[in-house]
Amino acid sequence: MGNTLTVLVENNPGVLARVAGMFSRRGYNIDSLSVSTTDDPRISRMTIIVQGDEAVLQQVTRQLRKLVDVIKVQDITRDPHVDRELSLIKVTADTTVRGEIMQIVEIFRARIVDVSQDSLIIEVTGDEGKVNAIEEALKPFGIREMVRTGTIALLRGSVTAAEYEED
Repeated sequence: MGNTLTVLVENNPGVLARVAGMFSRRGYNIDSLSVSTTDDPRISRMTIIVQGDEAVLQQVTRQLRKLVDVIKVQDITRDPHVDRELSLIKVTADTTVRGEIMQIVEIFRARIVDVSQDSLIIEVTGDEGKVNAIEEALKPFGIREMVRTGTIALLRGSVTAAEYEED
């Protein structure tokens, strides 16, 4: 897993394009990007997962802070935080293997959200490791389709993004 950045931005048109464009212009790849409004509809939170050493991370952070509409940039990689992603996995499941698949779903505390004659759609939420593990467990049955959200993350405890002190 890469470095976890949370970026508070003004909820204006074009902000996502400017942030993604900054990464592209600098030749940095975004491993995961998730964006949503916060409890304040004027502000959105981006959670960006990016690979790189300390110098790359500092450069990315500095460049993000220069962008119009960026309110705050936090590297929470080493701070106590909770991160999650969601995955929907459509797996081949005729009646002979459904019991086995249901056991896997139960073990991972996932849910079956759709049933058809020859497939199931499974919803799983968790950290990257959990989502990877259930994917591996379901591969032998035949994954037909799969989609994963980007990672989302919040600092643990009572500190909010607005109160976070940067190094």
